[in-house]
Amino acid sequence: MTKPIILSPDQKALQVNLDSKIYGTFVEIGAGQEVVRHFFRAGMASGTIAKTMSAYDKDFSDSIYGKEKDGRYVCESRLQNMIEKEYALLEERLNRSQHKETLFFAFADTMTTINHEKTMQGHGWMGIRFQLDPKKEANNVIIHVRLNDVDAKLQQETIGIIGTNLVYACFFNHEDPKQLLKSLYDNLSRDNIEVDMIKITGPDFKQVDNRLLSLTLVKERMTDAVIFSPDGVNQQAADMLYKKNILTIRGSFRPVTKVNINMLKNGLTKFLENKRVKKENLQLLFEITLSNLKMEGEINEKDFLDRADILCSLGYTVMISNYKKYYKLVEYLSQFTRARMGLIIGVDNLLEMFDEAYYRNLNGGIMEAFGIIVTRDIKIYLYPYKPNDKVELQDSNNIAVHPRVKPIYDYLFSNGRIEDLDYDLKVLHIFSRKVLELIKSCDNGKWEDMVPEGVAEIIKEKSLFGSKCEYNPEKN
Repeated sequence: MTKPIILSPDQKALQVNLDSKIYGTFVEIGAGQEVVRHFFRAGMASGTIAKTMSAYDKDFSDSIYGKEKDGRYVCESRLQNMIEKEYALLEERLNRSQHKETLFFAFADTMTTINHEKTMQGHGWMGIRFQLDPKKEANNVIIHVRLNDVDAKLQQETIGIIGTNLVYACFFNHEDPKQLLKSLYDNLSRDNIEVDMIKITGPDFKQVDNRLLSLTLVKERMTDAVIFSPDGVNQQAADMLYKKNILTIRGSFRPVTKVNINMLKNGLTKFLENKRVKKENLQLLFEITLSNLKMEGEINEKDFLDRADILCSLGYTVMISNYKKYYKLVEYLSQFTRARMGLIIGVDNLLEMFDEAYYRNLNGGIMEAFGIIVTRDIKIYLYPYKPNDKVELQDSNNIAVHPRVKPIYDYLFSNGRIEDLDYDLKVLHIFSRKVLELIKSCDNGKWEDMVPEGVAEIIKEKSLFGSKCEYNPEKN
C-alpha cells in the first residue's frame, strides 16, 4: 500500500495561498509570528492575508482583547477573545457583497516557549475560526499543545509547522475530523509536540463528538491522557487539575455499578477526613485506561461512548489515559498539583501494583516505581474483595503480597499510605462483567438493582452496551 504524500509546511501554505477564496487574519502572541511566516515565505500571500499582527506587549494586548479575569495571557479565554475579535473585524471591514465567494478565517495562537533556565516547559493555545461555505456561520477548531523541544528556537519552528498544518487541515481535511487531527503531526513527532486537547465546533461539524477526538489523541499516542467534563466538553488537564486535591477511581465502568459508587462514596468520605484536603478544592476523576478499552481487541467507539454517557449523566468528570501502571498515573497528576491526592482501588489492582513482573521495563524495577509513589503526597484507599459467602473477605490485613516485596507494602501500610475503606456487604458481589452479561441477554429484573438509580433506564432507552431490553417509560 502506497503511503500518502505528506506536504511540507511551505507546500501547504502555498496551496492555501493559491486558493483565491480563502482570506483572513493571523494574530500571534508570545513566540513571534511563527505561523504566518510560512505563508509569507511560500509566496502569493497577498491573496490570503488580510492582516497579521503580534500584540506582544501586555498592555497593548489588553487594550485590544481586554483583560483576562485571572490575569493570564496563555489561556483558552485569551485565544477565544483573539479569534472572536479578529473574525468580527473581517466581517466589519470587508464588504460581503464584494466577497460573495470568500471564505473568511481568523487564526490565532498564544504561546510561551521554554525559558532560559529550562525550568518551565513551553505550551500554548492555538485555534482558527473559518468558513467552509460563505453563506454559513463559521466553525472553530481549538487545540492546546505542549512543546517538547529542548530549545526555544526549535519550539518556535514547531509552532510554525503545527499552525500551518492546522490552517491547511481545516480547509482541505475537514471532511474527516480524525484525519484533520492526525494531520497536525505532519512533519512533526511526539518528540516535538504533544496535542493534549482539541475542540471542533460549528455548522459543518455538528456530527462530531469531541469525546471521540479525545480518545483519538490517546489512541494515536498524541498524548497520554485526556479529560472531559460532565457536559461532554473536552478540557485541558492543567485547567482542571492545577493545585487540586485529586481523587481518582479507576475501573471499566462497563457499566458503572453500585459497587463503584460505594467505593467512591466511602473513598470520598475518607479522603475528606484529611486535614490537607479541602472540599472546595476537590477534583474527582473517573479514569478508564486505554488497555481497559482494548480488553476485547480493538477499541469499540460505541462501547466507549456508552461508558462515557452514563458517567457524564451521573455528573462525573472522565479521564482516558494510557497509564496502565499506577506510578505513571501518579507521576502525571503530580505535574499539576502538590496537594494531597488519593487513589481508590480494589484488592486485585493493589496486588497487581505489587507484582514485580509489572515493572520489568524499569531499570530500578519495583523500587523505582514505588520511589515515585512514596515521594508524592498520595493516599491509597483499598476497597475489600468478597465475591461470595464462600470466600473470606480480603483487605489490607490479609492480602497475599509476595514475601519479596512485602517490606515495601509494610512500609506504605505502617505509614498510613494504604487505608481500608468501609463497604456495603450487600454490593460486594457485583461485578461489571456479570452485569454486562445480563444486559446483553436482557435478563430484566436481574441486573437493574446492581446499577445506580436511573442508570438502568438510560441503558434501556439508549440501547447501551448492546442492550435490546424493552424500554417502557411508564413502567420504568
